[in-house]
Amino acid sequence: MKKEEIQKLFKNKSFSKILLDEPMKNHTTFKIGGPADLMVIPSSEEELIKAIKLSRENNIDFLIMGNGSNLLIKDGGIRGVVIKINEGFNGIKVDNTTIYCQAGALLSTISKTALKHSLKNLEFASGIPGTIGGAITMNAGAYGGEMKDVVTTVRVLDKNNEIKEYTNAEMNFRYRNSRVWDEGLIVLSVELGLEKGNYSTIEEIMKDLTYKRTSKQPLELPSGGSTFKRPEGFFAGKLIEDAGLRGLRHRGAQVSEKHCGFVVNAENATCKDVLYLISVIQKVVKDKFNVELETEIKLLGED
Repeated sequence: MKKEEIQKLFKNKSFSKILLDEPMKNHTTFKIGGPADLMVIPSSEEELIKAIKLSRENNIDFLIMGNGSNLLIKDGGIRGVVIKINEGFNGIKVDNTTIYCQAGALLSTISKTALKHSLKNLEFASGIPGTIGGAITMNAGAYGGEMKDVVTTVRVLDKNNEIKEYTNAEMNFRYRNSRVWDEGLIVLSVELGLEKGNYSTIEEIMKDLTYKRTSKQPLELPSGGSTFKRPEGFFAGKLIEDAGLRGLRHRGAQVSEKHCGFVVNAENATCKDVLYLISVIQKVVKDKFNVELETEIKLLGED
């Protein structure tokens, strides 16, 4: 279906928020990416499912995204529909030691909610910039904790537009992956099982992790988070630093001076800039240490 036909189809279906030819750089933490033909930002679960069904029924390609914190979008942008699960679909409820949250809720907001209710074990997620839906999809983690440690159940929409609920054990969580990614599922809501703790202790842990993150990571520049997965037995940042690549730059893309595991958008970088720099890093590290670096960021879109 042509772009104009897609735009007309969705405009006639009374969605709360639709953006046409929307630059993806406005919706990713990398601040990179060409235009999406159409972006839908649903304000309810019903609206989200309606957008997905409409896309599937008309054989329109669609991308589900959250906060865009782990995405590198190509310079040609995204054909079809981008469904952004974030604002408007981010409800959070607390019942004793259980937190219920819609897929668009930010991890940072959920962590603050846990702190407010003196609930522990989610401290590790306080600085992760993504949504809970994206975090479940890739089993996000930091500082020794992962989503699999706190998830009780996950509600999803499957490829047949059926709503299903899976327990933690059924989610097939593993390093930066899950059943969601394996089967093309779409996270609708998540139930987290936490424990009662001491407010001051939880707050202190969160402050300590925030300091570690801000002092060691290049948060002052746009990036997609850690560029590479941790290779078994090594640290990607250490390998890149030992290869003499700290600060290496290709046009607008640069190996962070602060943490070599991050490729940052130093100055209006394009996706091509970032990909070229990544290829140089991978080749040098392979040649010097015989270690292959695999990217952690998800590359999407058209050239």
